[in-house]
Amino acid sequence: MGTVELPVVVGVDGSDAASDALDWAAELAGRRGLPLRVVHASLWERYEGYVAGTAADRPAERLHSEAVLATAAERAGRRVPALKVMTDLAADDAVTALLRAGQSAEALVVGSRGRGEFASLLLGSVGLGIAARAQCPVVVVRGRPENVHGGMNRVVVGIAERERRSEREPVPPSAAVAFALREARLRGGELEAVHAWRCAGPEDHGARENHRAPQDHTARENHGAREDHTARENHRAREDHARRAAELLDETLGGATAAGLPPVPVAHRPVEGSARKALLDASAHADLLVVGARRRQGHFGMQLGLVNHAVLHHAKCPVAVVPVS
Repeated sequence: MGTVELPVVVGVDGSDAASDALDWAAELAGRRGLPLRVVHASLWERYEGYVAGTAADRPAERLHSEAVLATAAERAGRRVPALKVMTDLAADDAVTALLRAGQSAEALVVGSRGRGEFASLLLGSVGLGIAARAQCPVVVVRGRPENVHGGMNRVVVGIAERERRSEREPVPPSAAVAFALREARLRGGELEAVHAWRCAGPEDHGARENHRAPQDHTARENHGAREDHTARENHRAREDHARRAAELLDETLGGATAAGLPPVPVAHRPVEGSARKALLDASAHADLLVVGARRRQGHFGMQLGLVNHAVLHHAKCPVAVVPVS
């Protein structure tokens, strides 16, 4: 039996943000040689029901839904000629419909905002709900036009400390790294791996207990010696953190290009500071930012984390959230 081709799924609602997501999803499906499934959710279908008939018999809500799907399918076909496009009018709310579609999808693509009175929010409830719970990679299409349209020739992936393994054998790339690597390869661009690290400063070790300068000569000498010792310790600690960060990137990406496929230029970028700032800064020169999101079995809440929340709301480029078991 052949391998089943899972489609790329995109949610549409007729908004400009959904059109951007549709274009992005069509190109993703085209690069990967997969079909595109376009989903439009309409709660009216559930509550009112529908009996097939002539156009004159169809309520306005049904005609609108059909028009949204038809327009989207035509647009995707123009964007990527020869792309196989399927449409699906789901009788449910958008989050439920797309999560269900994502159960058998290569990836799920949504816009950063939808229609309605809350369209000015940084990230719509649909995109956030799907990114937090889907079992397949979710791409939220957001950011500046030059980043959305692929003008940077770079994919960025965030590497978390928890992905590090204790074994010395080569570590297979995580799901997030594999997704980012494949996108960089298909785009013919560079992969930039970012790992942020922090080194505790004197304020983290209670070194601020005495801000006043010692009054006598001996006390001043002792105080100065302690400060010199603290500075040396901090310098050694910072060098140690930087070394471990570089080792983590080497370990995580060491086997990423050893699969008999064309090599991808990989840039390792350990950054001292917060992961939030490091990834947001990196997003400014990327076509796609990829982050992992741990999914806990039996946990049905929002499973994203603070850093992922931040990049979904503020990144300058599309963000892919890849589930990690």
